[in-house]
Amino acid sequence: MKSSEATILVVDDEREITELITLYLAREGFTVHTSDNGADAKQLAESLVPDLIVLDVNLGRVDGIEVCRELRLGVCADVPILFLSCKSEDQDIIRGLSEGGDDYITKPFSPSQLVARIQAHIRRRRTRERSIDDQLVNLSFPGLEIDFRSLVVRLEGEVLSLSAKEFELLSVLAKQPNRVFPLEELYRRVWQSDSMGDTRTLMVHISNLRKKMELDPSRPRWIQTVRGFGYRFNPTNNNEALPQYPI
Repeated sequence: MKSSEATILVVDDEREITELITLYLAREGFTVHTSDNGADAKQLAESLVPDLIVLDVNLGRVDGIEVCRELRLGVCADVPILFLSCKSEDQDIIRGLSEGGDDYITKPFSPSQLVARIQAHIRRRRTRERSIDDQLVNLSFPGLEIDFRSLVVRLEGEVLSLSAKEFELLSVLAKQPNRVFPLEELYRRVWQSDSMGDTRTLMVHISNLRKKMELDPSRPRWIQTVRGFGYRFNPTNNNEALPQYPI
């Protein structure tokens, strides 16, 4: 996909930030729309349905996380949302990603790195839309079914409400059951970019996925941690195949 075909919505109440991001994205051929408040951003996003949203967490009366939460209920349910914030504490990152964010960059940030992240998210989304494997319609394990055509996951017959990133993470792991994926490789496969040494985004998404899939997230059956290496998908009907370690 050419950058000129992609539309980005940038939401930040600091004019200097939106102008800087717009300048760098325009150089890459993106079409950029901007907003400086949450209420207008929600209306603009629902009107445009952009390819990606860059969303500041701190927007005043209606903050970015509330905007994200509302957008996930409508036509922008699967649009990648990349949070910007001056907050770098783990609880703030966890809150943003748990409410539907796909990625998180803290201020101050490198504009070039931000552009690279945006390009990776769009590339990943377009690749997924184009290349649903015609030969791999679904995967079935005891109690679990992953349908790649409808992008639906059923656990014990119940449909799980997964975000796009959670579905992608589960898919990558489940397509190669028992294989241990290092953190950096798993991040690169799902986010289509290097983690820059910060794998907290990945770990939060794994934690959220476990909360939705596991009866006891502290002792996971499906997505297991291999200490010192990474994560693996356990296709068996028990959780005794490997020792369990918390994230």
